[in-house]
Parts: sequence; structure tokens; C-alpha cells
Amino acid sequence: MTSSNSQPLRLGYRLMPQNYVPIFLFMGVAFAIPAVTLVLFKLVRPANPHKTKLMPYECGITPVDDARGRYTVRFYIVAILFVVFDVETIFLLPWAVRYRWLGRFGLLEMGIFLGILIVGYIWIWKKGALEWV
Repeated sequence: MTSSNSQPLRLGYRLMPQNYVPIFLFMGVAFAIPAVTLVLFKLVRPANPHKTKLMPYECGITPVDDARGRYTVRFYIVAILFVVFDVETIFLLPWAVRYRWLGRFGLLEMGIFLGILIVGYIWIWKKGALEWV
């Protein structure tokens, strides 16, 4: 590649770092605003700790036990399963939007996807992972 005065064209390798300047500025501002706000309000607020203020708030009711109680693993399993199946069903929206354009191939592809999803759901149900007790 040559320009009109028959010198090789530069492909912009020397200008590349300057393209990152807005990104670094944005990152600096994104870091500075919360940091300055936290420091500013730390200096401004009154420091008046009290036993009642330091107590965990539980809907106006005095807490009777430690707030860091243990939950059963089953709670976490059900929560993770909900997230997994919820995220997988989000893939149905783009398919529904482009249904006519995808044609029979899209229908077959989504049928396979839903079949795998339903088989997984039935397997989890049979294993008893959805029961609370």
C-alpha cells in the first residue's frame, strides 16, 4: 500500500493507545465518584454508635437468634435450579421473534432444546431435588 506521494501508508499502530484514552478516563471517573462520595460522607456524618443502632433490623421485630443461621443445602439447590431453568427459557424469546425466518430448521432446533430441557427437569424431579423436606 502506498499513498499519493509513494510512501508506505501507516496502519495506525502508533495511534492505537490514544484510542484507549476515553476508556481510561471513564474508568477513572467510575472509580473516583464512589470513592470520593464514601470519603466525603465518612467525614461529614456523625459517629454515634449505639447498641440499638448496631442491632440487625428485622422488620421491627427484635431478633431472637443469630442472623448468620445455616440454611439447608436443598435451598441453594432449588435456587440454582431456578436460575438455570429461568436462563434457559430466556433463549425462547429470540427464537419466537425470528420463528418464521428460521423455518422448519428453527422449529426442529427448538424442539431438541426443549426436549433436553424437559428431560433434565424430569430427571431432577425424579431425584427429589425439588422437594423442600
